[in-house]
Amino acid sequence: MTDQLRDGYDVVVVGGGAAGLSGALTLARARRSVVVIDGGAPRNAPASGVHGLLAREGIRPAELLERGRAEVRGYGGHMVSGEVDGARRQDDGFAVGLADGRTVRARRLLVATGLVDELPDIPGVRERWGRDVLHCPYCHGWEVRDRAIGVLASGPLAVHQALLFRQWSPDVTLFAHTMARPGGEEAEQLAARGVTVVAGEVASLEVAEDRLVGVRLRDGTVVSREAVAVSTRMVARAGFLAALGLRPVEHPLGVGEHVPADPTGRTEVPGVWVAGNVADLAAQVGAAAAGGAAAAAAINADLIAEETRQAVAAQRGSFSGWSEARVGELVTGDRRHGL
Repeated sequence: MTDQLRDGYDVVVVGGGAAGLSGALTLARARRSVVVIDGGAPRNAPASGVHGLLAREGIRPAELLERGRAEVRGYGGHMVSGEVDGARRQDDGFAVGLADGRTVRARRLLVATGLVDELPDIPGVRERWGRDVLHCPYCHGWEVRDRAIGVLASGPLAVHQALLFRQWSPDVTLFAHTMARPGGEEAEQLAARGVTVVAGEVASLEVAEDRLVGVRLRDGTVVSREAVAVSTRMVARAGFLAALGLRPVEHPLGVGEHVPADPTGRTEVPGVWVAGNVADLAAQVGAAAAGGAAAAAAINADLIAEETRQAVAAQRGSFSGWSEARVGELVTGDRRHGL
């Protein structure tokens, strides 16, 4: 997918998922020089399809990205394969370094590198991830509707997740695992919705004939399940921004780390915007794409403001040695000629 990398661009987009490609498309259509640098490891690669995306329901993740790259190129944007490992200030812009030693200059940065899901260290979870080990009911709930679903208490939102999956199936079991068994109001809510709670540490997931069949507890008990939902710890891929003083921080809900930004994606570092899961840990594909477009529009407006300031300064400079009388003559002449 690699185009020739030029020396400098208006905007370098780091990350070629839905957010990055949507941002690049918006910028390219705004007649900005833009390049997308992507490492080729999309978060949703294990999934069989993208769901909840209007007019593209069920599209394969790889096909969605392929179409997006073609659309960006169609407006003159560049696509470059590579890993960005650093960024630093250079003059009035940035120098972006790639792991292979290449460097590219940018006036602005749009970071859309997504996040990493830190999975529970339980045998079978990683192997079945994106198939019958799931995390988002809106992404995968329909595909496991009416099946026996287990919810692994692996994060602070486990009870919330169990109640959500109850919308798709009447047979939901919450495995307390290493967390305390829910009590009080939470226990009452689960009981009222018919969600079974199983105490005891989970040892592994049971698989037979390439499908999930159960959850094995440390004491050897196996509870039959056809799908398991987990709450991953989600960590923004943003380590390369450290030299700019921009680091991920703990999310207020305790579910991972994100890069804070305003509604347009503008960060506390001038010239750097973020979009997609790097900023919004819960964003699905559609929301990530919308975030990329919003950030791109804000970046273009910021560049226009800068260019306008420069144009005004240049115009003022061109008149700096002129007398007031001479400027008055020009203005009078313009008026006389109807200008």
